[in-house]
Amino acid sequence: MSKRIISINRLFGSNGRNIGKALSEDLGIHCYDKDLIQIASNEQGLPYEELLKVDEKCASKRRYLSDKPPQTESQYPFYPMNDILFQTQRDIIRFIAKREECIFIGRCAGQILGEDCLKVFIHAPFEYRVQIAANRMGISEEDARTHVKTADKERRSYYEYFTDKKWMDMSTYDVCIDSSRFTQEQIIMMLKAAYENMGA
Repeated sequence: MSKRIISINRLFGSNGRNIGKALSEDLGIHCYDKDLIQIASNEQGLPYEELLKVDEKCASKRRYLSDKPPQTESQYPFYPMNDILFQTQRDIIRFIAKREECIFIGRCAGQILGEDCLKVFIHAPFEYRVQIAANRMGISEEDARTHVKTADKERRSYYEYFTDKKWMDMSTYDVCIDSSRFTQEQIIMMLKAAYENMGA
C-alpha cells in the first residue's frame, strides 16, 4: 500500500460524515465527500446541481442530458446519469488514492479501492439516528423517521447495485463502530490508531 487511505461508509444519522471530517482535520489529510461531485461536474461538463440529485443513488430512468437537443447531447445520450457520475467518481477516487493520503466518505470507495484502503462502517441504532436527524435538520421525529429510512434505502440500493456486495455485511469492512456507544473524540482516537498502523 503506497498511500494510507480510509473509506467511511455510514448509516444516515450515524454522524459518519462529521467523524470523517473531524478525523481528516486531526490527521491533516483531505476528506473527500461532496467535492467529488464538483470534480465530476468539471470533468463531465454537467451542472453540479443535476449530479447532486443522483449522488449515491442507483441507476434510474433519469437520462443523461435528455432535456437537451440531440446536437448538444453527450456521446452517451441514453446512459443513466447515475452511472455516468459513479464511473467518473470511481476514476477520480482511484486517481486521488494514488496521489495522496486521504479519507473518502461513501460512494463505494472501499470496494473501488479494495485492499488498498481501511474500510470503515459507522452505524447506530435507528432511534438514535432519528434523534440526530431531527435535531440536525430541524424537523419532527416522524419526518425524521421517514427521512432516515429513505436515505438508508437509497444508500443500500446504490452500494449493492454498483458493487454486488451487501451493504450491511460487516465482514466486508475492516472496522465497524456503533457511534452511539462512544464519543466522537473516542472514535477519532480509534480510527487514528488504525490509520497510523496501516502498512506497519
